[in-house]
Amino acid sequence: MERKPDPLKKKVLGRGLSALLPGPVERDAEFLRIPVDQIRTSPYQPRRTFLPEELHELIESIREKGVLQPVLVRPTPEGYELVAGERRLRAAQAAGVERVPAVVRKLSDREALEATIVENVQRADLNAIELAEGYHRLAHEFSIPQEEIARRVGKDRVTVANSLRLLKLPPPVKQAVVDGRLSAGHARALLSAPPDRIAAIFAAALRKGLSVREVERLCQEGARKRSPRKSIRHDPHLKELEEKLSRRGGTKVRIRGTQKKGVFEVAYYSEEEFSRLFELLFGGR
Repeated sequence: MERKPDPLKKKVLGRGLSALLPGPVERDAEFLRIPVDQIRTSPYQPRRTFLPEELHELIESIREKGVLQPVLVRPTPEGYELVAGERRLRAAQAAGVERVPAVVRKLSDREALEATIVENVQRADLNAIELAEGYHRLAHEFSIPQEEIARRVGKDRVTVANSLRLLKLPPPVKQAVVDGRLSAGHARALLSAPPDRIAAIFAAALRKGLSVREVERLCQEGARKRSPRKSIRHDPHLKELEEKLSRRGGTKVRIRGTQKKGVFEVAYYSEEEFSRLFELLFGGR
């Protein structure tokens, strides 16, 4: 016979999740105590890495004080699916807790993914690659534009666009970020390297413990070696204009030539970004 959860009246949900999941319930929500064996993990959880040492302190706290912050779940025919709070659930299971406080909400797949990403962003629980993969799923599985993703997670559109660019790095580089062997700053620097130089610079960064600045310098040197024809000194005014256009467009913009004659180069990295830039430049015409 299925055990029914016990109601406990408490107000829950932080501003971030409550803003994401509108409706009257979150303003005066009640949580339930649900058996942990009735909660299954979510396929939409972007976080893949849970280090034992990170859980140890939380496990000890739960053993002493219990689970103080409710997890967020959605009902399923088999019980409940976890939406937010996997670290708390894992720690509760390890601590031998049988029931955890939980807010139950009826959410679509898209809302479940959004809520998971928002919680992890607010708690800084995702590494750069996990975060980029979460944004990618929102964009491609649910056709949400980058501007809307940025609004929902409380970031600006350029930040989201730059995050998504990390997914173009080779798998070994992305895995090093996930494992914590390489920082997000190092990974972003590698994006500027010629494709055939990324592996060598990446290996050197790990082997020698290079700083982000040192990696950036190697990437720039690799680009110069690949394009030896660059002998014209760049106009400082045009360089400043390049930076302004890059910030405004959220992508790399280069100006080749002079103010009298030359070429604008605007980089894009996906079909969606091409459409966005076309709309920005030509108003959709």
